[in-house]
Amino acid sequence: MDKTKIQEYLKVLACPQCKGEVVYKIWNKKEGFYCKKCSLFYPIEDDIPIMLVEEAINISLLEKNEPS
Repeated sequence: MDKTKIQEYLKVLACPQCKGEVVYKIWNKKEGFYCKKCSLFYPIEDDIPIMLVEEAINISLLEKNEPS
């Protein structure tokens, strides 16, 4: 996704769970928006952010369960 589009999304998007700020992040080779407060990653699919709590990935839970 191009930087201009990302910046436009960041101006209007918020975490649907806590209504807090999201940041652009690449995680596990996927682009998306991440809420630091909730540790939720909202993936981008076909240039569309999937901003649904049910579709979000809880990164902190996954990283805790990964083998060291």
